[in-house]
Amino acid sequence: MFNALYSLWFLFAGIALIMLGNGLQGTLLGVRASLEGFLTIETGMIMSAYYFGFLFGSTLTTRIVKKVGHIRAFAALASIASAMVLVHAVFPYPLAWVFIRIGSGFCFAGIAVVTESWLNHYSTNSIRGRVFSIYMVIQLAGLGAGQFLLNVSDPAGYKLFILISVLVSLAVVPILLTSTAAPLMSGFSKVGIRKLYEISPLGLVGTFGVGIAHGSFLGMGAVYAKMAGFSLEQVAGFMATLIFGGVVLQFPIGRLSDYLDRRTVLTGVTFLAAISALVCNGLSGVSINVFFVFSFLFGGLSLSLYSLCVSHTNDYLEPEQMVMASSSLTFVVGVGACLGPLSVSTMMRWFGPSGFFLYLACIHGAIGVFALYRVYIRKPVPMEDQNPYVPITPRVSHVAAAIIPESLRVEVEKI
Repeated sequence: MFNALYSLWFLFAGIALIMLGNGLQGTLLGVRASLEGFLTIETGMIMSAYYFGFLFGSTLTTRIVKKVGHIRAFAALASIASAMVLVHAVFPYPLAWVFIRIGSGFCFAGIAVVTESWLNHYSTNSIRGRVFSIYMVIQLAGLGAGQFLLNVSDPAGYKLFILISVLVSLAVVPILLTSTAAPLMSGFSKVGIRKLYEISPLGLVGTFGVGIAHGSFLGMGAVYAKMAGFSLEQVAGFMATLIFGGVVLQFPIGRLSDYLDRRTVLTGVTFLAAISALVCNGLSGVSINVFFVFSFLFGGLSLSLYSLCVSHTNDYLEPEQMVMASSSLTFVVGVGACLGPLSVSTMMRWFGPSGFFLYLACIHGAIGVFALYRVYIRKPVPMEDQNPYVPITPRVSHVAAAIIPESLRVEVEKI
């Protein structure tokens, strides 16, 4: 296991730098948009544009990788992403940022495709699930740590844009210096959305709702914090607590779902997330420390939901269906993420900063009600037939989404 991880150090180092820059970029743009006087709905469009680019980039960049190879594709996409970051500072206009964000999303999706297919190729069946679990932790940890870089310089200037560009550019170095041969790219197909709904209505509906929620708070969280009067340090702290909550709570919740009816765990987590969102809404401006505690709890609960939805869906699938179904779920969560920032920004326009957590409470509450309904009308999967919990985030491409569930199932069968 250690030798395998050591041989993949260049990928882990590269993705850590990418996620540091990506984490800072999303929050910086939310803060800078407020400073530039963008309308809330305009900022929502900008944040939705990223997920739109990521959604299509995840699929289309596969062709690029097949044509030019992993190393050239990674270097080209990272270079374009690095340049696009700087263009934000040159053209601080809403429409320009929409197109730039589409391009950024496309590039970061391509980088994810390259990284995940490379990890898949050099991981054996016996350790692939654990390798991708480490990849998920690095992703979330980098995303969370990037929030604190917001305090390095004034967001009204250009230095933070340069810092992001440097981080993304440096991510190419370990990839270019590796002596490990790049793998060949393989394709993945999908199970139709209608078929997936017939197999697992809760898995599909839950995934779509989770996409809306995650797109909302990861895209518009910094805008909410600025509207609520948070200082720059508090904005960074708020976004970091949301993300690190996901790092800490995802695995305990996952383990719990392996021993109980997964639908019951999913229902409980969604309602607890909705309650946490309501508490956060009430605490905003009252007690910042207690607010951060409940933000941590909300982030941990909400960021665990995608994994629960994927794992629940897998409980109703045959092993040969998992790859195709997981790829489709990635598309569904991506569509939800595209809609999230735009819809929550509308709520914030109508209700001010209170609309942020009220909207998130409604989304999680709606998922919980549907989950409760499904628990009532459908018998649970016998515990011995449940597949293992799948630790996964919506920020992975269709490649990891297709690989991880089957890899973990194979590992568990060998125990």
